Amino acid sequence: MAIIMLILMNIAVMASIYLSIFLIELIFGVKINPQSVTGLAIIAVIIGFSGSIISLLMSKWMAIKTMGVRVIEHPVSDAEKWLVNTVAKLAKKANIPMPDVGVFDGPPNAFATGPSKNNALVAVSTSLFDLMEVKEIEGVIAHEINHIKNGDMITMTLVQGVLNALVFFISRIIANIIAPKDEEGEPNPFAYMAISFALEMILSIFASMIAMWFSRYREYKADSGAVMIDGPEGIYYALAKLGNIPKEKVALPAEMKAFGIVGFLSELFSSHPPIEKRLENIKETARKLGYNV
Repeated sequence: MAIIMLILMNIAVMASIYLSIFLIELIFGVKINPQSVTGLAIIAVIIGFSGSIISLLMSKWMAIKTMGVRVIEHPVSDAEKWLVNTVAKLAKKANIPMPDVGVFDGPPNAFATGPSKNNALVAVSTSLFDLMEVKEIEGVIAHEINHIKNGDMITMTLVQGVLNALVFFISRIIANIIAPKDEEGEPNPFAYMAISFALEMILSIFASMIAMWFSRYREYKADSGAVMIDGPEGIYYALAKLGNIPKEKVALPAEMKAFGIVGFLSELFSSHPPIEKRLENIKETARKLGYNV
């Protein structure tokens, strides 16, 4: 199923690229010449944002399918009733529309996703109920609610789109400069593409570092937001408890890591800050709000 969805997404991305170019040429009467700086910039923007925007639009559906999320339409247990009521309570405090609520089988974690505040999903793993007290789970939910409130799914898409476009554009500009030229001054096409791809790989590393820095910044904000709408105790002790679990046991799949409660990998390329730093941030926010910590 995951392979089929990946293929479908790639087809959708390529179709959107060709459709975008066709519409630009049709509506504005502009013939896009990829050999010119302007044409290359237009193509870079289309390519850079196509994948990110399609991923955003499909994010909720993808999360449900890949994570096996069961959206709770009619709670069948006291735990599900509590979960739906808690999400509703915190969404009201955050002044956002009620998101869909779901549960999934997996390591103790939770995530929020969706293309907009009006079409979002908060999902909690069933194992989180076995690990945490009610107040701690509430703190986790408050964190995810703040991801939705802050529009983090959209801002992350914009950041990723800009970075993708810059990587594509800069790599080809540099390749055009350093690739061997023929007698007419045109770069050798094979050398041009080889250099472009090599530069893309290198620049993508730096782009990933920037994207992950922004993701870590969002996590601090979501933690602080959780304190504002639910107090510091729940989110603080939830993170402290998760910090004692080996990272590989709480990591979400790659496509969901940036929107979970805890992340993975080393700090520089991690979507989440170290738990110790997050706990200090929570205590600092709590002190500013007048809590006795």
